[in-house]
Amino acid sequence: MDSLNPIEPTTPVVVPSSPSAPSQGAPDIQELNARIAEKSQFVDALRAEMSRTIVGQSDMVDRLLIGLLANGHVLLEGVPGLAKTLAIRSLSETVAGEFSRIQFTPDLLPADVVGTLVYNPQSQEFSVKKGPIFANFVLADEINRAPAKVQSALLEAMQERQVTIGGETHALPQPFLVLATQNPVEQEGTYPLPEAQVDRFLLKVVIGYPTKDEERAIVRANLQQAGLPKPQQVVSQSDILEARELVRSIYMDEKIERYIVDLVFATRNPEDCGLGHLKDLISFGASPRASIGLGLAAKAHAFLKHRGFVTPEDVRAVAMDVMRHRIGTTFEAEAENIGSAQILTELMDHVEVP
Repeated sequence: MDSLNPIEPTTPVVVPSSPSAPSQGAPDIQELNARIAEKSQFVDALRAEMSRTIVGQSDMVDRLLIGLLANGHVLLEGVPGLAKTLAIRSLSETVAGEFSRIQFTPDLLPADVVGTLVYNPQSQEFSVKKGPIFANFVLADEINRAPAKVQSALLEAMQERQVTIGGETHALPQPFLVLATQNPVEQEGTYPLPEAQVDRFLLKVVIGYPTKDEERAIVRANLQQAGLPKPQQVVSQSDILEARELVRSIYMDEKIERYIVDLVFATRNPEDCGLGHLKDLISFGASPRASIGLGLAAKAHAFLKHRGFVTPEDVRAVAMDVMRHRIGTTFEAEAENIGSAQILTELMDHVEVP
């Protein structure tokens, strides 16, 4: 199973130019830092509130926050019982958002997700009945159990942020976050997501089992008489939307931009960074959507760290989750039991860090 923990940087981070001598197009770093530090205070309160119900899994919580702040979606892979449903439900309660859960099954229809037209015999008119996709936080449980046309309906809504029912277009609520889950153990009777569709997820997060101490805390919390505490609202939806705008304003130096592009190009032409032996293990490299996702996710990670600028550490912290589902492996790689995470780890170790 792929590791969730990000690769620790081994080189010094890039500190942006001082406000007195900024790079071309650079904002006042000190002013931006102060603004981000002030506006990102809710992150700590949100983490603390979610930790009341979610024991451990801090990386998963941070990835959910990155997806929310970067206006992306998250594909979560892990065995059942690892608090995936509880995590997104708790997140929705901390921002007072509407939560819906869709259990994907082989007999599910697109109308069961996006909605349909219902005929009223009294008025002899059709009315729109909106589906569960019309919520702020949508859990698509076991997304690979539904046929392709249902998956496409969901992914189209994710991309366009709107749904067309009976010729009428309806905008989805904001903020809007889809957490789709996959069970990596049981593949019988499933419909794997096509590469072109899985590319629409900003992050693919692989989570593992908790530690012994964490599991004891989980058992204790679930067996207490009062049950698990209910998360309280600590931030408003308008604060989240404002934070999204601030995330995009975080400064990214040209050196960081080049580093992101170098990482993505290394997945397409590994021989350019001295890793020609990986050429036969990669069937296709990451798309330009990976470059965009890396930039947005790195900015969101900097926001979580209360910083107004992006460092190589931010890029490396999210690179695995942004790119693990965006490169394909060949039969040779599968025969040697080499996965995308191992390939990405080797590439990240060889691409020069600014």
